[in-house]
Amino acid sequence: MDEWIWWLLAMALLVLVLGRAALRRARRAQRLPERDAPPPRPPAPLPTPPTEPSSLDPGVSDDAHERAAAAAEAALREAQDSARRELAAREAAEREAAARAAAERAAAERVAAERAAAERAQAERVQAEREERQRREAERLERERQARERLEAERLQAERRAEAERRARLEAERVEAERRDAERREAERVEAERLAAERREADRREADRLAAERAAAERAAAERAAAERAEAERRRQAIEAAPPPAPVPPVLPPPPPRRPEQILVMVADDSKVVRVKTSRLLAAHQFRVVLAEDGRQALALIGQETPQVLITDVEMPGMDGLDLTRALRADARTAALPVVMITSADDRLRDQAQQAGVTVLMGKPYAEADLVAHVARLAGVGTGAPSA
Repeated sequence: MDEWIWWLLAMALLVLVLGRAALRRARRAQRLPERDAPPPRPPAPLPTPPTEPSSLDPGVSDDAHERAAAAAEAALREAQDSARRELAAREAAEREAAARAAAERAAAERVAAERAAAERAQAERVQAEREERQRREAERLERERQARERLEAERLQAERRAEAERRARLEAERVEAERRDAERREAERVEAERLAAERREADRREADRLAAERAAAERAAAERAAAERAEAERRRQAIEAAPPPAPVPPVLPPPPPRRPEQILVMVADDSKVVRVKTSRLLAAHQFRVVLAEDGRQALALIGQETPQVLITDVEMPGMDGLDLTRALRADARTAALPVVMITSADDRLRDQAQQAGVTVLMGKPYAEADLVAHVARLAGVGTGAPSA
């Protein structure tokens, strides 16, 4: 505010100084032409008009100077008034800003007080919640401790009760063992007496039996000798009465063995993995393979083309391996078809398999070479015998 006032005063003084300097220059300019100009020729007499005061007249110049000074003073007063008004307005604005700042500061202090009160309330609530949680946690820990102590007491009581029961049981077992041992010794004594009596009776009976056997042996020997003599006489008479023997027919050589590619092997199993694995094994040895998922499908395929060997599982849906074998044995066309049955319980099913007509019963797990050897032997290929 003070800087603006001083600036306005300086401007007013500058205007006043510049105004006086302009007046001095105007006066000097007026005086120089009058001194340097040649004297004018006298003009023709003309009517003289009424003259007016010139602005360059010294009297007029003093008035102008006074007016300029008055204007400068008026400008100075105006600048001072404007400065005062500006100062008053600025002071009013500062008072208003101060009042507004005070109001804002009061509002900020009120908000801060409210925030502080809210924070205190929040802190008190948090502290109360923390204390409540600590109290609950302490109560929970106390309950857990009491529960652990109760469980420990119950465990110790149960252990003592179990120990007492164990001791009582051991005592009862000891008494029972002593009683049984006494009964056993008494029974052994009675049994020994009985065995001694039975042994004496057996010795007597054995002596009687040996005597009877000797007598029977003597009688049998006499009868056998008589029978041998009679048989020898009968053979002699039969040889004398028999016609001359007929000529013996020549022995034909066995048929030549077949090649594996001439053999069709059927694999009947409800497991696709087993079917694929077995078919790949047989195909690797040049056998032709046909697959069936159960007993009914196997019968249908056998009706179309009879294989040389059938490999079947025991447990299959619909018709199992035993029923399939029985059905094949009941048909004259497949009664002699070799059947290799694969089972994981060969000992339990051995009797049933033999009654059904199974040719070879193999238990799981089995060697692949044994299966190939059985198939080759049953089909007459002659690739070797199965291992033991």
